[in-house]
Amino acid sequence: MATYFQTTARNYTDVTVTSEGINTDEFLQATEGLVKIFDLFGTVFSVVQNDMNGNIKKIRERFLQNPAANSTLQNLVDGEKKEKKKPATEGLLWLTRGLDFTLQSLERSEANPTEELSVSFTKGYEDTLRMHHGMLVRPVFALAMKACPYRADFYAKLGSDQGLVKQDLTAYLAGLRKIVVEIQQYYTANKL
Repeated sequence: MATYFQTTARNYTDVTVTSEGINTDEFLQATEGLVKIFDLFGTVFSVVQNDMNGNIKKIRERFLQNPAANSTLQNLVDGEKKEKKKPATEGLLWLTRGLDFTLQSLERSEANPTEELSVSFTKGYEDTLRMHHGMLVRPVFALAMKACPYRADFYAKLGSDQGLVKQDLTAYLAGLRKIVVEIQQYYTANKL
């Protein structure tokens, strides 16, 4: 039986990265697949899903205005620099923060095989998103972290062959890390 990562439309390892940047359409396809992983957590992560999906929508709308000019995330953001409002630029920033949260939480879970997801995701939240959230949002996320499914239940939903799940998850996270780091470096270099 296939693992969750084999069922997504695109994996981050398949997202094209060139000297011009990260392919926008491929990135969006891979990210839509990642957001669906939160379906395995139940409704508790709907706030995370809704936020990430809203940011995907902002980027996709900008991309569809001119797919050739916005073919890479970097070109898309560069094209928006001159405009007063920058919804795709802000959306990509927040989406990247959400991806980093997911990445660090799952990497921590992989590195600590006896740790429950609630611990891994709480630590991931503290290290990535908490500093960007205000007093009203933090309790919502704290509650979501406490309501994570049990580790064994979540990993079983990723696939029946746990050896293959581990292999696919490791490759998936490596691809995601490459993309997240590339975006973070671009934002830092461009003071965005």
